[in-house]
Amino acid sequence: MKRILTLTLLALSAGAHAQSTVKLATLSPLSGSISNLGAQVRNGAQLAVNEYKAPFKKLGFDLVLAPYDDQADPATGTAAARKIAADRQVLAVVGALNSGVTIPATAALSASRVAVVNSGSTANQVTDRGLKNVSRIVPRDDAQGPAGASFLTGTLKAKRVYILNDKTAYGEGLAGEVEKTLKARGVKVLANEGTEEKSDFSGVVAKIKLQRPDAIYFGGVYNQVGVFLAQLRGAGVTVPVVGGDGLDSPELSRVAGAGATNVYYTTVSAPLSALPSAKTFATSYRKAFGSDPQGFAAFAYDAARVALQGVLNAAKANGGKLPSRAQVETAVRAGSYSGLLSGSVKFNAVGDRQSAKLYVMKLTGGKLSLSTSLTVQPARR
Repeated sequence: MKRILTLTLLALSAGAHAQSTVKLATLSPLSGSISNLGAQVRNGAQLAVNEYKAPFKKLGFDLVLAPYDDQADPATGTAAARKIAADRQVLAVVGALNSGVTIPATAALSASRVAVVNSGSTANQVTDRGLKNVSRIVPRDDAQGPAGASFLTGTLKAKRVYILNDKTAYGEGLAGEVEKTLKARGVKVLANEGTEEKSDFSGVVAKIKLQRPDAIYFGGVYNQVGVFLAQLRGAGVTVPVVGGDGLDSPELSRVAGAGATNVYYTTVSAPLSALPSAKTFATSYRKAFGSDPQGFAAFAYDAARVALQGVLNAAKANGGKLPSRAQVETAVRAGSYSGLLSGSVKFNAVGDRQSAKLYVMKLTGGKLSLSTSLTVQPARR
């Protein structure tokens, strides 16, 4: 009888402990060709979790980070999302990084009411579906694309532009928005060509040389665009190449080599030098992980703080008790968040940040600098 009572008490104790644990999950590529960006997302979120452990502890909750690897693959990311949904201790998610992963993964999480705060996916469809559990702190493609097009026409004075995209939701979305804006301004769009090529761009480069554009826009990610740049410059084509935040990685210069010049990209993740309050964050990041943070880490940190504050707001509204996922979902979307590295955040009805900044970076001789920044708002306020 005593043994049965002891086992029962142990089981109850284990159950109580399990109930008191709150998890924030991250979904990002932790393996594969862009794992360095995925690690930035995980690490930025970890710093936010570290800071929020104390207020969660006061309410009787143990806060932990649960990182998931999506390999930048939609099927892998969706499978990970289902695992997240099955873990009832997860009350919110930061991720995914890639729009092509975020779209199916958030759909998989929607029925379970798991709140997602996205720190890097720009495709319009991420929020256009009207999912109540999805919010994001970065601008949309229909803000980033026109900004890139404005840079092409305004700063670069391009009259003839050759557009490429990587055939993903992200790349096609950006390229489509750029094409639409350029045409509206009377610029000749020579092509909007999709390519999944990763190693041999000789055919594409030959067509570009024949068309003689003033500039090239490539909606893609650094590991592909870097190879393209190396071969483009190797073929003697020196015109400016413009892209989106998929080029925002130190690896771009390594992959492109001597081709990493006269390159510009818009990015939703600010260089830390453009964030006045990021100095302390950068110091904490280096101390914790032994390397320098990138903008993706800073925005994941902000997204995690939004998600965690949303959980705390829901808990306080629930009398200090563990909130449900539905309560967290509502609290995250309705909240106003200040003191973030990227400024204040408030979401509109579909989960887009009501005001955000875009940054235009310049890469010359492998060296990166900030060209300009601009404030953008979603079409729907």
